[in-house]
This record gives sequence, structure tokens and C-alpha cells, in this order.
Amino acid sequence: MTLTTAIGVSLPVMAQERSFDFALRGGIAAVPSYPGSDEYEAAPDIGFTFGALKWGGRSFGNGAGNLPDNGLAFRGAFKFVGERDDDDNPELAGLEDIDAAVELGFGVIYRETNWQAFGEVRQGFGGHEGVTGTLGADVIFRPSDRWTITAGPRVNLGNADYASTYFGVSAAEAAASSFGAYDADGGVLGAGFEVEGIYRINRLWGVESTLSYERLQNSAADSPITQAGSEDQWRISIGLSRAFTLNF
Repeated sequence: MTLTTAIGVSLPVMAQERSFDFALRGGIAAVPSYPGSDEYEAAPDIGFTFGALKWGGRSFGNGAGNLPDNGLAFRGAFKFVGERDDDDNPELAGLEDIDAAVELGFGVIYRETNWQAFGEVRQGFGGHEGVTGTLGADVIFRPSDRWTITAGPRVNLGNADYASTYFGVSAAEAAASSFGAYDADGGVLGAGFEVEGIYRINRLWGVESTLSYERLQNSAADSPITQAGSEDQWRISIGLSRAFTLNF
């Protein structure tokens, strides 16, 4: 076998060993109209789940839709934050509008058969450029091979850039609105719980539903924006997820 023939034979094999497996979710959610609001609106429910990465002889993850291994693992982190517009919320007249934002980052999770604990950090793009994070832990129930239910506490954090974007009121905004000027600091901004149910239709498709509650804390709770709205923030969503595998 010549060198050229050997390379030609080996290239398809190498390509098969490089793949990226992930899942995308799309659905609908009922969420606060903006952070600190006491009114709710329908919003898109968008999600991304890392499944597996294979590169050469190395493999990370079991694939989206499969039962993950116990132990320590890394994962991606994604969150969508809707826009804040005083055309839709006249009580915010005088405050600057905020575009929709996407938060991207990574997380570390430790899993056992019946529980898990995790932490993640995310960078905002678009409506805010702050840094946010979440700490959480769950008990895990698997009533059947198709069902997975998780439930546990959450603590949400954000830096000063994030806090000032959604909860701060500048002097110029105070002069043009009914709110007093307010400097929002970063730190722990909310705490609550989340319950998630996943039903696997098959290896590729699944239905995911989430119910979460957050009580705003510290600068987020003390903001005049929140005081005019509510410290209690509920969210419910349902969506359809689909797994994909890209070979390269």
C-alpha cells in the first residue's frame, strides 16, 4: 500500500472519530415582563445542552438524551433574557430600554445516581455585558426509563454591571421617571428553587418542562424598580428538544 493510499483510507476513519453531540430546545414560557416586575408575559423558551465531544481517541460525555455518568463533569451554560421596553411597560417611562441578551458560559457539575450539585458562570451579550452565575443542587427521581425529574435550591449571582443594568436608576433616569436614583451592587441577587421534568420520547426527541421560583435579594430586592413591582419571580416553561450529532 502506498503512502497516498494509506492516507486516503485513514481520513474517513479519523472523520468518524470527530463529532459533536448536543441538543436544542424550543418552546414557550411565562416569565416576569422584566427582572423585578409583578406582571408576566409569554416569551420564547430557548435552551442548549451539551451531549458529547469525540476527538481522536478521546470522548467527553455520553450524548444528549442518554443517562450521564456519575462523577465530575463540565458543561456549557446558556440563558436568554428578554428585552425591557417602556412601550410594553408604561410604568418604566423615563428608564432606558434594554435589548434582549444572551448569556453564554460554562459550568461544573458533580453527579451521583440520586443527586447532583453544580455551579456555572455566564457572560452577557446584547442587552447587558455583565457576568452572572448560578449555584444549585438537586435530588433526582427516575420514575421510569423515559422520565427524569430534578428538584432543588438555586442561588443566582451577578456583578455590578449586570445589577446596574436591570436594577439601577441613573440620575438622568431619575429626573425623567418616577423612580429615585439608585446604585445597584453586584453579589447574590436572588435565591429560590427549580423543578424540572424531562420525558424522553426517543433518543433524539424529548419534552422538557420547568417551574422555578426566585426571591430577589440585596440590591435587586432594594431597587425602586423591584419595590414598584415584586421580589417574587416565577417562571414556567415547556419545550421540545432535539438531539443532533455533527461529524467533522
